[in-house]
Parts: sequence; structure tokens; C-alpha cells
Amino acid sequence: MGYKIIRYSVKDTELEANRALVAKVFEALDETAPRSVRYLVLELDGGEFIHMVGEGNDTSALTGLAAFEAFTQNHAERRSTPVQRSPVRIIGNYHVLEDWKAG
Repeated sequence: MGYKIIRYSVKDTELEANRALVAKVFEALDETAPRSVRYLVLELDGGEFIHMVGEGNDTSALTGLAAFEAFTQNHAERRSTPVQRSPVRIIGNYHVLEDWKAG
């Protein structure tokens, strides 16, 4: 499985919209439960978002979701910075967000 980090900042006026669209992607993932996808989204102060994506051979398991397509529409207009993509290697992982639930 390959992993990558996607990082960008969102305009203050678009924060709620971006959060809602990300939440819809997670709802779709919960419904479809693709085994080949690992996905984590963090929001930092100042409207910066970091997505960590792990995908197996079927990258469409995430990108093919209608909710993901909706998230990517108008993404450039919501952002205040360009998207930065970087492949990553996981060096260590110890129970990150193991029992975390949105709420």
C-alpha cells in the first residue's frame, strides 16, 4: 500500500464548506467500507488541512466515490494555497486515533 500526504489551506469563508465536504467523504467510506483505503484528515489552525491517504491497487475506491468527486469540485476556489502532495513512508505507528469517534 502506498501512502501520500496532501496539504493545503482553505479560505476562512470556505472552512465550513470544506469540513462538510470532507465529512461526506467519510460517510461514503463508512457506507462502502473499501478494504484498500486508509484515509485520515487533520485540520490545523489557520485553515490548513492535511490528508493522509493509503491506497492499494484500486485507487478508485476513494476517488470514484460521488462524495469525493463533490469534494474536488470547486476545490481550487475554496483554497487559499496551492495543494502540496508528497509520498510518505511510515516509519512507526502506535495506535494513532485507535478509538477516535467524530462528535
